[in-house]
Amino acid sequence: MKNQRVFPGIILLGFGAYFFLQQSGFTALQPFYSWPTLLIIVGAAFLIQGYGARDYDSILPGVILTGFGLHFHVVNRLEIWPDHIGTFILIIALGFLLRHQKTGAGLFQGILFLILAALLLFYDRVAEWMGLLENGVSDVWQLWPILLMLIGLYFLLVKKK
Repeated sequence: MKNQRVFPGIILLGFGAYFFLQQSGFTALQPFYSWPTLLIIVGAAFLIQGYGARDYDSILPGVILTGFGLHFHVVNRLEIWPDHIGTFILIIALGFLLRHQKTGAGLFQGILFLILAALLLFYDRVAEWMGLLENGVSDVWQLWPILLMLIGLYFLLVKKK
């Protein structure tokens, strides 16, 4: 039986420490008294539940919440950090791949999200590269969202034998 006391224990401990430090006026952590920190606390609780209590289905929400919280803290502090939808999809891909490492499920979704994140993060460079080849290729490149929709329809409508 999985230990279900880990998650609420970490949530209570994390939120208690967060609010105690906030009320005590500890100024060294002033930039961290915000809602992204609460995302990180909840995400960390999921990750500890996932890895510590061997509840591996908690890994995906843990990576997503922790990753999103870290993203919102880092995006305005590091110039090299991308503020782009591809970053969020990359975090989701990482969650699927880490969950797959423990459960064996979600590899396809992880790779799919990883490819989509790469396309979105490097779209400008790929489009520029395609434009250097030929204008006809770059015109076809603009239709890639339709290709994604067709692949999605295939997965929805074609039944596995």
